[in-house]
Amino acid sequence: MSRFDPIKDHSSENRTFTFRAFIAFFLVLVLIGVLMGRLYFLQVIEYDRFAAMSENNRVQLQPVAPTRGLIYDTHGVLLADNRPSYSVTILKEEVGSHLDETLEELRSIIDINDREIERFKKRLNQRRRPYETIPVRFRLTEEEIAKLAVNYHRLPGVQVEADLIRYYPYGSSLVHAMGYVGRINEQELQVVNAQNYAGTHYIGKLGIENFYEPILHGKVGMQKVETNARGRVMRILERIDPEPGKDLELSLDLRLQQITEKLIADEKASVVAIDPKTGGILALVSTPAYDPNLFVTGISNEDYSALRDSDDLPLFNRAIRGRYPPGSTVKPVTGLAAIDSDAVQPSHTVWDPGFYTLTKGGRKYRDWKRSGHGKVDMSLAFAQSCDVWFYDVAYKMGVDPMSDYLGRFGFGQVTSLDLPEALSSFLPSREWKRRTRKLPWYPGDSLNLSIGQGFLVATPLQLATAATVLANRGKWVQPKLLKGIRETQPDGTVTVTMPDRIENASPIPEDIELNHPEYWELIVDDMVGVVHGSRGTARKIGLDAPYKIAGKSGTAQVVGIKQDERYDADKLEKRFHDHALFIAFAPADDPKIAVAVVIENGGGGSTNAAPVARKVMDAYLLGIDPTSPEELQQASIVDYSIMDSAASSGYVGHRHE
Repeated sequence: MSRFDPIKDHSSENRTFTFRAFIAFFLVLVLIGVLMGRLYFLQVIEYDRFAAMSENNRVQLQPVAPTRGLIYDTHGVLLADNRPSYSVTILKEEVGSHLDETLEELRSIIDINDREIERFKKRLNQRRRPYETIPVRFRLTEEEIAKLAVNYHRLPGVQVEADLIRYYPYGSSLVHAMGYVGRINEQELQVVNAQNYAGTHYIGKLGIENFYEPILHGKVGMQKVETNARGRVMRILERIDPEPGKDLELSLDLRLQQITEKLIADEKASVVAIDPKTGGILALVSTPAYDPNLFVTGISNEDYSALRDSDDLPLFNRAIRGRYPPGSTVKPVTGLAAIDSDAVQPSHTVWDPGFYTLTKGGRKYRDWKRSGHGKVDMSLAFAQSCDVWFYDVAYKMGVDPMSDYLGRFGFGQVTSLDLPEALSSFLPSREWKRRTRKLPWYPGDSLNLSIGQGFLVATPLQLATAATVLANRGKWVQPKLLKGIRETQPDGTVTVTMPDRIENASPIPEDIELNHPEYWELIVDDMVGVVHGSRGTARKIGLDAPYKIAGKSGTAQVVGIKQDERYDADKLEKRFHDHALFIAFAPADDPKIAVAVVIENGGGGSTNAAPVARKVMDAYLLGIDPTSPEELQQASIVDYSIMDSAASSGYVGHRHE
């Protein structure tokens, strides 16, 4: 290089700089143009769409759960209430990835067990609406609410919410009749109208609460709310109030229900009482029972295990699901079948040596009285519950008329209106045995059927229903718990109206038309003889009765006894003792109540079940409490003039003796 060459070419650098500046300026102009074009597109062309999206982010439509309808007894006593309850909830969208830490922080402030955490996580995975809170624990105390309030700053996404939950003020008294509500699950959401149950946490699980769920639930409402970026509700913009569920009034008489529970409190037993005129169920008791309030927000593992594993089976509804051999309580129906089908005449008599044989020297079908009853007509057969008379007429008429008449009285079917868990049991017949046992029907099967043993089983509800049909002389009224929908009018008066149509209702059987209608009174008089006759098996309960009772006792074997052996309860465990049963209605000439009593392993029906039935009828007809010594002392001054004059007359004698 020459020492005269220049160090820099300023002209070339200026050209290069100018070119680069121009390119940069041009790129900036292009980018500004793109930005302006994008802004124009968003702000002008797409304005309506994005404005709507923005509004939707700010304004949300939320469901408003309806208030569940209340349930009252026949006298207007509140049986199922809604009470406020406070629960701690978590908003998943606000907690984000810190869920586990939040739960641990919560557990350090209030008591939350592992079962509640497990249920929370299960609810978390269920289908739900965005920004819908998920409950962690229910029924917070005031102290727990206060602890959470002072720690809100450390618990983003956690809040305390108030909710109305079902409350049963009488606890276990009515659980087997009314059932209970519980947390709605995923399977139930698939069945119900999901839109109508948006925001609803509870649904009827059993009994009345389940059967009348569409009436009790009501219709969901909606509200338009303004929320912040985190989904918190800032204010309510618009609201459509929900339609609350309708209130129900039941035929149940709470006082009668509680008295009946006391009468059988120490037994595994059931009592069902029905009003023969309306079919309204006055009492439906199954003991032991359990507190339905435990199930509303979720029962603990310990409490549920204790109920499930109990030998007394408190979860088992004996009244509508317990299947028992009806024993001699079925004899009014088999006796009616025999004379109405003309298999025998009402004057038919047999000689009872204490047993019955189909063939000479054949198997002996024992009478309950081993020495026998001698010459027996139908009236004495009822009064003394003579098995041999019923064996003889059963052999003469065969199984077909018996099965037919038993079916007419409701055996082997569900006839109640609103007890969804009721079992139909089964009604033995030729076809039934051939279908289920692959065997023919034998004459000995007919003998067993005639006295309510063998294949025949029935629920206490079915026995009470049969007693109701007998009380009505063949006229059917459908057993039901619902009296009607209860409404308070503007002037303060209360009206109770039965719905025009009830979904899933069982059909009502046809009235029983006898070939000989006069036989109704014949059978009823013989049932009266059981209680008021001088030789009636249940005559002790009729001695001082101011009204006339028609009844029939029953004692059903639990274990078989060999022909040459005697039944000795003292040598058997309690669970192998006979069942005690009794059916009755009163007053016999104008029935106002029909009752069925079943006491598991209770022994003799006349000795143990019949006194319970008498006390239940006294409580209903006379208004006294047989479990209260004070009321019993005043029983002598009860005004019996309210009773039907015919009903207050004593029994004057057997028709056939």
